[in-house]
Amino acid sequence: MTTTEAYGAEARPRVGFFTDTSVCIGCKACEVACKEWNHVPASITGFSGESYDNTLDLGADDWRHVSFVEQLVDAGKPRWLMSSDVCKHCTEAACLDVCPTGALFRTEFGTVVVQEDVCNGCGYCVPACPFGVIDQRPDDGRVWKCTLCYDRLKDGQEPACAQACPTDSIQFGELDELRERAGARLERLHADGVESARLYGGDSDDGVGGFGAFFLLLDEPEVYRLPPDPVATTRQLPGIYAYAAAAAAALGAALAGAVFGGRR
Repeated sequence: MTTTEAYGAEARPRVGFFTDTSVCIGCKACEVACKEWNHVPASITGFSGESYDNTLDLGADDWRHVSFVEQLVDAGKPRWLMSSDVCKHCTEAACLDVCPTGALFRTEFGTVVVQEDVCNGCGYCVPACPFGVIDQRPDDGRVWKCTLCYDRLKDGQEPACAQACPTDSIQFGELDELRERAGARLERLHADGVESARLYGGDSDDGVGGFGAFFLLLDEPEVYRLPPDPVATTRQLPGIYAYAAAAAAALGAALAGAVFGGRR
């Protein structure tokens, strides 16, 4: 069901994030702003053993995560790639599809949000997410992730992380406009000789129907620990159900034939 079908006149233009990693400076202001605004608990701090990244990955207590990727290029010259990762707010959201309580829902802005007071901690959504974004807190088992600051959107404000970003690496707005902006930025980088630049999640024909939060990367997605070809884990369910139903019908017919044939 589309946002328009679900909300009618209350539906708003779909919004999201465009993260331009080419201007990310790794300041982690987005992480701090997200935690402060959403009252997200503190997570790992100090030296982690993995570069200067002290939060390691997205999780129940890290809804934004700035990764630091150290590389040696051009005869050993070091290069740092930095990228602020977040929930992708997929068009085909497998997490939403498998939620049995309705705790996960799509908002009038087209984003995907968890209602913590409805979540029963079943955890079905955790393996359903092709990005490993959704995570449970061990104290109560409920799941948590980026809400794209749903409360701020309803008040006409941009998300806290985008507001805090000093370089405009994280850009918020209507998705159609962001995709145009991202395409122009990509063309500019290619013209400047940055041939490795590419968009990740900007295509609506991908395995999740398009990202609600997409990225401009300077290397392969795997370098940033992102799946190269993510696919909604529930995309094949209709076909699987149909196949299972046909198999069950065939088995039932075979059993009936065996029973009644044996009686004769």
